[in-house]
Amino acid sequence: MKYFFFLICLSLLAACSENTNKENYDWQLREGFPKPTIPQTNPMTVEKVELGRHLFYDRNLSFNQKQACADCHFQELAFSDPRVFSLGTTGEATQRNSLALVNVAYNKTLTWAHNGIKDIETQLLIPMFGESPIELGITGNEDTIIERFKTEHYKELFEDAFPGQEINFNTINKALASFVRSLISLNSPFDRYAYDGDDNALSESAIRGMNLFFSEKFECHHCHGGFNFTQSTFHEKQQIDRRPFHNTGMYNVNAQGAYPERDNGLFEITLDPADHGRFRAPTLRNIEVTAPYMHDGSIKTLEEVIDFYAAGGQLISDGPNQGDGRANPHKSPFVKGFEISEQEKADLIEFLRSLTDKNFLENPKHAAPSQ
Repeated sequence: MKYFFFLICLSLLAACSENTNKENYDWQLREGFPKPTIPQTNPMTVEKVELGRHLFYDRNLSFNQKQACADCHFQELAFSDPRVFSLGTTGEATQRNSLALVNVAYNKTLTWAHNGIKDIETQLLIPMFGESPIELGITGNEDTIIERFKTEHYKELFEDAFPGQEINFNTINKALASFVRSLISLNSPFDRYAYDGDDNALSESAIRGMNLFFSEKFECHHCHGGFNFTQSTFHEKQQIDRRPFHNTGMYNVNAQGAYPERDNGLFEITLDPADHGRFRAPTLRNIEVTAPYMHDGSIKTLEEVIDFYAAGGQLISDGPNQGDGRANPHKSPFVKGFEISEQEKADLIEFLRSLTDKNFLENPKHAAPSQ
């Protein structure tokens, strides 16, 4: 039996409000789906997206010409990175596992744990100009890098995207943001089942797993709800300001809720003790191909992720991170543990795999340009 009541909830999303997007860009969304909200200072155009695609794959954007955005965000992996931590252009490791660039246009906040970064343009400044760690290493090398893009090929692309404007880091930033914003994934087997009415799109196992996912027994949907399978969403029809972050009980190194000194999550921004270990729940779309999991890439498989939540957190018996995350005082009330059979686990994983959008992973419009 299909649970049409929750599918209706998914499609409605929130009470409707007036569409404030003025651009004519064709998002190629499913019928009835809301458009993402975009900054008024950077309306979407096909030309900006195309320029951004070229820049995304171009190592000339790094100071030593050894790194492109695509070197940490692989299309076949839903623009995620299979490494625990990505490496910048000098080989320096980033602080966290690289998030998949899936439906980022719908995110209310960007990065794993920052409640103030709310648009892609701002987020991009971190890998572009950040110095600790160095990712692209643009700071101090701005003039040299800009000169590399004054070729006839790029001059034409920039003129198409930004008529009469200079080639500078403002236009580079806007073009990159437009490309990332265009990475929309809404064509998984689940979507065909839920929104197209294709009864054959999901296996019996996946349907059982779907019902488990939306059950109160497992609580998955509380943090990974809505059409984008994350609470942290914002779009033209949403009136509620949602910027949720969650402590899932991964660590408890001092028995008082501390996370490893290397990364304390949202606490590093707010300095509120209650925010120790709180991170944004990422989308589960294409989750099958985005391992390793969690902010620190410490869980390798979906099976292990389910075991982690079934245990209600992580117990570390020895070493520098020793502690019982299950007893973390800041842990989300939705992470309370549950009993799960091997069949239920297999069904739940089958459902998660049904969120894989192969068209997205292979779409030539998102791939590296031929020149």
